[in-house]
Amino acid sequence: MTFELKQHLTDQATKVEIVLKRLLSEPPLEAEITRPPRLLAAMRHGALNGGKRLRPILVMETANLFGRADEGVCQAACALELIHCYSLVHDDLPAMDDDDLRRGQPTVHKAYDEATAILAGDALLTLAFDVVAEEAVHSDATIRLRLSRELSRASGIGGMAGGQMLDLESEHRDRTEAEIRRLQSMKTGALLRYASRAGALLANAPELDVERMTRFGEVVGLAFQLADDLLDVEASPEDMGKATGKDAEAGKATLVGLLGADQTRQELTHLLNEADTLLEPYGPAAEKLSALAQFIVNRKS
Repeated sequence: MTFELKQHLTDQATKVEIVLKRLLSEPPLEAEITRPPRLLAAMRHGALNGGKRLRPILVMETANLFGRADEGVCQAACALELIHCYSLVHDDLPAMDDDDLRRGQPTVHKAYDEATAILAGDALLTLAFDVVAEEAVHSDATIRLRLSRELSRASGIGGMAGGQMLDLESEHRDRTEAEIRRLQSMKTGALLRYASRAGALLANAPELDVERMTRFGEVVGLAFQLADDLLDVEASPEDMGKATGKDAEAGKATLVGLLGADQTRQELTHLLNEADTLLEPYGPAAEKLSALAQFIVNRKS
């Protein structure tokens, strides 16, 4: 590598944090009446409590590959991160995964209460679509509309939310490999697929490149989920900053549980190879995206 990956990821995550803090600041925006302090504090707790910021970084790195790296890209990336953060706030609720810790800190419903956590998730979700509609994201309103529509589909009934429903329905029952892959492509993969695709759209990449990066996002999404499932089995709660082993405890179907750890690692190797093949046409310019894919597979938390 000709760059230091850890420092680069830290620098990119810092850019995301700066924009998120601005988006979650106290002064109300035009047409807002006020921002209730407790709700805003809960939103900030859910969105500003650390994290690797992989989804927005994937947006930014893909856009950069095609020549765009301004703050409007970071703002579009933050819209996606707001969606991700809302999903974590709701996933942690007692009615869902019932988690007390997230990134080593109390989850929003523990730090505040369940009703506030629900509202915080709702508000993060709706703020995301306000953010992606801003003119700074792209001068062409047609592109902004396309990003908004695709973000809705990636996060809604046919994407992340639908995948979470399928995951809940999988508890304590057998699922085929095809069923598990489908739910994981929705629950986790849909937002990562969108991230890579959105980056290309933001930079006005040719449609062929948009489709290539869409497949790259799909590969990265599956790799992320497989690595996450391995971590749930093998990592310690201290490393993860949250409880581990919960998938098995809840009787959830995972590919690791179905295929075993060794075969899962083999598939991760194949996915990394495909990711590199997809990036080959871009040469050294795609080095950071390639390193990001490797980091997603080899991460320890």
